[in-house]
Order: sequence, then C-alpha cells, then structure tokens
Amino acid sequence: MTKARNIMTSNPQCVRTSDAVLDAARKMADASVGALPICAQDDQLKGMLTDRDIVVQVLAAGKDPRAVQAGDLAQGEAVTIGADDEAEEILRTMSEHKVRRLPVIDGHDLVGIVAQADVARALREPKVGDLLEALSTD
Repeated sequence: MTKARNIMTSNPQCVRTSDAVLDAARKMADASVGALPICAQDDQLKGMLTDRDIVVQVLAAGKDPRAVQAGDLAQGEAVTIGADDEAEEILRTMSEHKVRRLPVIDGHDLVGIVAQADVARALREPKVGDLLEALSTD
C-alpha cells in the first residue's frame, strides 16, 4: 500500500513564525508553491500558510504584509499525517478536515508535505475523484 513518505514532497521549506508575510510570499513565489509550513524557532510546526491566507487575511483586509508576521496567521494546531500512514488515512484526513495539503511528520520532525496533486499522481482515479468531491463541497 502507498504510504505518505512515498508520495510526499520531501524537505519542505518552512516560514518562521516571526517572518513577515511579504517575505513568506516571496519564498512561496521562489519555490513555486502555494503553501508553506509555519515553524517556530525550535522547528515546531505551528500551522500552514497559504497564498489564499495572505490574500484574504492580509491584502484584502488592508494590512501591511511587511508588518504582519506569518505566525499571526497560524490557525490553531496543524492537521498532519504520519510518514508511515497509508493512502487511505491521507484521503480520510484531507476529506475530514477539508485541507489540500498535509504536513508529514516522522516522530516530531516535519519531513514533507503531501498535496492534493501528489495524491492525484499516486492513486487510482476513483479515489482521487472522491477526494476532489469532498474538498469541493461545503
């Protein structure tokens, strides 16, 4: 069976809780990604920052992206998946929490990110269709 570690993107870059949102946006652009994990100085995962978070919570709210810190946008405990969790658990977790990206944890260490696109490449079409349907409904 397919495990998270087999389909994840390894060695994800983190944005620090103290980083300005503008710097986080630049890091996303440089890496061509739509989300980055938010990590504290001790590398503890604090959440995920998405390009949508930046647009809705900072730009559309009229806030200065140089003054808002990435940690200000961390929304509670991050939804994660274990590196050895099976594909079914990935699908269940993404569907249940309506998230398109899951940080992958091995012990206490962040080792990767599983994105919706990773799932689409790795799994059979019916399972991917079920996931897309679950993520697309309110």
